[in-house]
Amino acid sequence: MSSFIVEGGHSLSGEITVQGAKNEALQVICATLLTEEKVIINNIPEILDVLKLNDLLETLGVKIEKIAQGSYSYIAKDILIDKINTDDFYQKAAKLRGSIMVVGPLLARFGYAIIPKPGGDKIGRRHLDTHFFGFEKLGAKSEYNSERSLFSVKAAKLKGTYMLLDEASVTGTANIILASVLAEGTTTIFNAACEPYVQQLCRMLNNMGAKISGVGSNLLTIEGVSSLKGTTHNILPDMIEVGSFIGLAALTQSETTIKNVGYPHLGIIPQSFKKLGIPIQLSGKDDIHIPALKHYEIETYLDGSILTISDAIWPGLSPDLLSIFLVVAIQAKGSVLIHQKMFESRLFFVDRLIEMGAQIILCDPHRAIVIGHNRRVPLHAIEMSSPDIRAGVALLIAALSAKGTSKIHNIEQIDRGYLEIDKRLNNIGAQIKRI
Repeated sequence: MSSFIVEGGHSLSGEITVQGAKNEALQVICATLLTEEKVIINNIPEILDVLKLNDLLETLGVKIEKIAQGSYSYIAKDILIDKINTDDFYQKAAKLRGSIMVVGPLLARFGYAIIPKPGGDKIGRRHLDTHFFGFEKLGAKSEYNSERSLFSVKAAKLKGTYMLLDEASVTGTANIILASVLAEGTTTIFNAACEPYVQQLCRMLNNMGAKISGVGSNLLTIEGVSSLKGTTHNILPDMIEVGSFIGLAALTQSETTIKNVGYPHLGIIPQSFKKLGIPIQLSGKDDIHIPALKHYEIETYLDGSILTISDAIWPGLSPDLLSIFLVVAIQAKGSVLIHQKMFESRLFFVDRLIEMGAQIILCDPHRAIVIGHNRRVPLHAIEMSSPDIRAGVALLIAALSAKGTSKIHNIEQIDRGYLEIDKRLNNIGAQIKRI
């Protein structure tokens, strides 16, 4: 297990470039299983989760070649489908939440898939019912082996149909799309997720010869085709990393330029930060400039009542950013209610922030009230552990703003989603040592 030693209290300055979107990468890489032809994907973030997914696909026989930094080619011509029954595949898939995304393509192409209950962040219950509901609507039969925590799904032939999803699950929608593109007939998905990641997946599949309409809406229509061809696809900048860097700049009073943010795809994120009093200045073609902020003030509602920031399905605010908004509010002027609706274990990291001196009231597993210090009292350094990707980065941001030297354990969680975060932040003035 690795740790970060973080010397806090330094203002950062300079430019930092955003990596490719982690969540998009996991989806589009799995889409390469749908064709025998070469697929090239650019702007891949070479983070732990993506490297593990590449390893998993290679176990299945996919030929993967690194062309350049962040650019890979995938050829899934000679898939060894029997490998999904091996212990090697089981062990690798069980450690990766994104492994669930191989089920749709394998089911579409081979009529059969097995996947162990995926790993990933421990942020509460994350059931997979939406995925298997969609597969069953397409004509597949699924089973769950409770002794081995193993899902299996089979179909002689997938057939298009109408379905109304019980929730607008991003990965569920993506997995069902991946299964539907080779199904016989027309599939209509209502209450589909429409995040930029899903839009990107649809555009990539359409470039491969799929027929998907309604992209960007919650009603997708997919006309099945007999086969798909190769393509070249460019992954968007990671909007969660953009939000993380905005929050870091604000809390540490750092003048920072965030490069290549994909501004048209950020949705409500800039507007939400402005509610915390953080100005978002467009700089150049696609960069964001954050000035060094001595103070920033949280807005109230028109009647003067306390502001609430909550997550919602797109185009609402991503739940992955609520931990960042929470930690940024610690040194704001004013108070805010953070309402994490989707996961019941994602706010428990606030105990560490309280230990650092933050004024936070944890109302219940979903809600926390942050009473801002307005810079009157700095946070102080502690020893802590990263519980998941997003909370880990929030704790790192807190440590960088704190007085003294903090130690953060279990940083492999952070590495799962952020590429060489210590090196990139040290380049603009942070003092982070990896041990």
